[in-house]
Order: sequence, then C-alpha cells, then structure tokens
Amino acid sequence: MPNLGRHRLLMVDDDVKLCELIRDYFEPMGFDLEFAHTGPEGLQCAATDRFDAIILDVMLPGLDGFQLLGRLRTTSTAPVVMLTARGEDTDRVVGLEMGADDYVPKTSSTRELLARIRAVLRRAAPSEPRNGEPTGAGSPIEINGLRVDPSTHTVHIDGALVPLTPVEFGLLQALVRGRGRVLSRESLLAQVSDRELDVFDRSIDVHVSSLRRKLGDDSRNPRFIQTVRAAGYRLVCGDA
Repeated sequence: MPNLGRHRLLMVDDDVKLCELIRDYFEPMGFDLEFAHTGPEGLQCAATDRFDAIILDVMLPGLDGFQLLGRLRTTSTAPVVMLTARGEDTDRVVGLEMGADDYVPKTSSTRELLARIRAVLRRAAPSEPRNGEPTGAGSPIEINGLRVDPSTHTVHIDGALVPLTPVEFGLLQALVRGRGRVLSRESLLAQVSDRELDVFDRSIDVHVSSLRRKLGDDSRNPRFIQTVRAAGYRLVCGDA
C-alpha cells in the first residue's frame, strides 16, 4: 500500500556509501529510496516499478548513465536528476540533450541535491492557477493545433499525444502563458529550475532544442517556437 505524502526515488549509483548517505538524509524529509548499483539493474528497476523521480550517476558499470537515460526516455517521462563526478560541461549538455531534467555535481551538498529533487517534483506536479491569473488558467490552451493541458501535464499536436519531460513541459507552458511575448533565457530558467543562469549555461537552449524536436518544429521556419536573436524565445501564435 502506498505511503501517502511520501515520494519514491530510485537512485542508480555504484557508490554504496553515497547511496546510504543520501538515504539517511532524505528519508526524514519524506522520501523513500531504492537503489540500483549497475546500469542494467537500474534499467530493470525503472521498467518494473514506478518512481516519482530518478537520481542517475553518469559513471556506471554495465551501462553508463547516458545510455541508461536514453533507454529510459523511450518509455518514461519521470524526472531525472543526473550526478556528474567529472563536472565537465559536455557531460551536462549531453545529459540535458538526452532528456535529463537537471544535473548536480557530486561535489555539491546533499542539501543541494534535495533542493533539486524537490524542484523537479514541483514541476512534474499538475499545475494550479498562479496568483493574479484568471480563473481557468489551469484549463487547456490550444494554439496552432497545439493543445497544452496544465492540469494533466499533457501536450497534443493535431490530436496526437507528445510525451515531454517535466522541464520540457514547463518550458512550453511558460511560452504558452507568454502568449507571443519574448521570454529571455533567464526568465525561462527561473520558471523551470532553481538555478541561476551563468554566461556559459546552455541548458535552456538544449531543452528548447529537445522540445522542438519532439514537437516536430523547424527552427528556420517555426510553427511553434521562434528564436529571437539576443533576446530569447517566443511562442508563434496563430495571428503572428
């Protein structure tokens, strides 16, 4: 029987002591953790059980974190936070391109990891109307054949379901709420992450690229998302 009010996490990491440390810190905070210590074991656990989020190490025996993430994303939209030991920007970009929702260097504190997990879980939760929004702001919005439903976190194009990760959905929802206004990368990052944008941060561009690919959008002749040079992104509205 599910333990109401708690979240189930899968942590895939071959560092047993680190897993135990994370478990001891997270459990009093309302999280139940299960562990897998190899890539194949993690894939099996994710395929046979339901988890609210997954913590995924990059360096894994049997199947590395990128390979595992690629296979996960063919069947699951569960939030994934990647742990990167090497701290290289290329690792982060590759992870985001493959569908990770966030990344945390292993040098970060356990408290930071907890904050990131809570953030991706908030983004994955059904949306409620925000302060100042009109009644019905959580209702589905349809533009150019695109249907975004905040209450169920679902997106359809011309009636066909488009599976998105929580971050991708959050980005699309922000653009839809903007209704054609240009949104800066800083603004978009603030709406989908607890991180601040730095001069070398490509995460929003990577997520937008992935979102476009899933929407079947062409950046050169956009149906949905237009890049505004040196400014950010905007939704292409029907009258644009």
